[in-house]
Amino acid sequence: MPFGHGQPAQSPARRSSRASLARRYTERVELDQLDRDIIAALVDDARRTYAEIGQQVGLSASAVKRRVDRLRDTGAITGFSARVSPRALGWTTEAYVELFCQGKTKPSDIALAMARFPEVVAAATITGEADALLHIRATDVRHVERVIERIAAMTFVVRTKSSIVLSRLVDTPPGAAPPEPRNESTAAG
Repeated sequence: MPFGHGQPAQSPARRSSRASLARRYTERVELDQLDRDIIAALVDDARRTYAEIGQQVGLSASAVKRRVDRLRDTGAITGFSARVSPRALGWTTEAYVELFCQGKTKPSDIALAMARFPEVVAAATITGEADALLHIRATDVRHVERVIERIAAMTFVVRTKSSIVLSRLVDTPPGAAPPEPRNESTAAG
């Protein structure tokens, strides 16, 4: 069978539209306050109707839909999903692990290696002495320890430094409305 399994070759126009899509998702998107308010409403509850969001932000349902469509088209909104409590899935322990690597280990090599671990829910290159910072969720401290041992055994890893999370103080999803400032003297009572 020919290359592409019988699919027609991409036309230059199709390749061009893919290139514009790639540019679209890497360019900075300018958001006005209404866009930010709509995003915050969706982050709070993505199942809300356009009419409910419109009532909150002062727009018609159709105007909200047009803005949401534009935000999706420009890549400002990348999708909609459910937020699930890690505890409900049995992930009751979390840790942050600094990863120190040999020589000039490429970030792409670290990413590829860490993608093998379902417990590694986030990984980022960072400034400072460490090469990367891993966010691990696990069932208990022993599980965290086993994951760190497997990571530390990788050929490019020199050492790790870990911190177990005792409690989360702030956990705001990106795009959410900022929390209302609290006056500690009135909060105490």
